[in-house]
Amino acid sequence: MSDSREASLGVDLAQILTTHFVRLERALEVLPDQDLWWRPHADCLSVGTILLHLEGNLRQWVLAGLGGMEDERQRAREFDGQPAGNSIELLGRLADTQNQAAALIAAIPEQDLQQQRTIQGFEVSTQDAILHVVEHFSWHVGQAVWIAKARAGEAHGLAFYDDDQLG
Repeated sequence: MSDSREASLGVDLAQILTTHFVRLERALEVLPDQDLWWRPHADCLSVGTILLHLEGNLRQWVLAGLGGMEDERQRAREFDGQPAGNSIELLGRLADTQNQAAALIAAIPEQDLQQQRTIQGFEVSTQDAILHVVEHFSWHVGQAVWIAKARAGEAHGLAFYDDDQLG
């Protein structure tokens, strides 16, 4: 990679993570409060579960896996289906973790991108770990947005692009 790419890879990926977080915030604005823990059946995730899971994944993969913090994740608890707070509390915890993760990702120097690490039992490079986290975050934000749109009804008002401006 060139020197110009060195400064942009981590910043670009951190910005993508931040962009998806904003979309999640917007989805929670239209999701009725009583639907935070709603799911169509037991094999699906609720938005509340998604919030817990995203926070746990960021903490494990970025803060612990890349940043050296203690890995205290209890992944199974993220999926037990039990309400564990309201949207304000859960989004606040996720925001704190996401801000820390985005800053850590943005600060990773190019020479460390191919460093091998073991995260959640997987042998991955730093770059692969970052790509995993960004893709994983995007995937679950899409699920949360879909649930918010479905539960809020046709007047949900969620749109992330101006379709008239797109070719």
